[in-house]
Amino acid sequence: MKIEMYQAPQSTCSQKVRVTLAEKGLPEMNKDWIEHDVDLGKFEQLEPAYLKINPNGVVPTFVHDGTILIESSAILEYLEEIIPDPALTPDTAVGRAKMRAWMRYIDEVPTVAVRVPTFANMLAPMRFAKASNDDFAAHADRLPLRKQFYQRMSQNGFGKSELEYAEFQIRQTCERINAAMNEHGGPWIMGSQYTLVDAQVTPLIDRMDDLGYGFLWDDLPEMAAWLDRIRARPSFAAAFYPGARISERYPDFYRTATDLKAERGF
Repeated sequence: MKIEMYQAPQSTCSQKVRVTLAEKGLPEMNKDWIEHDVDLGKFEQLEPAYLKINPNGVVPTFVHDGTILIESSAILEYLEEIIPDPALTPDTAVGRAKMRAWMRYIDEVPTVAVRVPTFANMLAPMRFAKASNDDFAAHADRLPLRKQFYQRMSQNGFGKSELEYAEFQIRQTCERINAAMNEHGGPWIMGSQYTLVDAQVTPLIDRMDDLGYGFLWDDLPEMAAWLDRIRARPSFAAAFYPGARISERYPDFYRTATDLKAERGF
């Protein structure tokens, strides 16, 4: 079995695949594992050679025995099928349906929300603060998937209302995790079994913590305890190696939530 992944160390979508691979015992168990880093800061994901394998122009791209797979959540489920042990999905139809409902929610709510403070705090000012309106618009037009996301913001990122709504969505996610723990006693989101849901949401919560938004779950003890348990797993260390966090990747441009709000007067 030959596996390749085109990824970026700081990409949350790449990180959740790395977490899942580590939970499955890769890459240590497989000598054919190859990882290709794509430099998002240089927009390598938009180069013609990369777009040939992933027309969406995002990471990760997963290649298994020559077959190309895209969309990170689909890759998680694919890994569960080709490497079924240890199992990361419930063993009942109802359990699997509930897991997929969680996964759909994570894709539609916190995954989208995390992009707002990430771009507002870090990427937009770093990449586009000195760009003209025309240059910024031209870059947005290059994007296969996220034109509207870029068009909603300025060269300096998002405004107060967008940031506050993103905080609301992350807070809601944390409240749901906390409620799940209170309902069934944990230690994981689906109960006693660590599942793809835990792997999928881990990078999003870690990113918010890295950006200084840990206050969003300070009063949610079960949520905080879940995060501590997540960070104690070997898969976490494997996925979040030195340089994988955005604060480490771009230290000269790093802004916490407090910094950002002070700079912008809100």
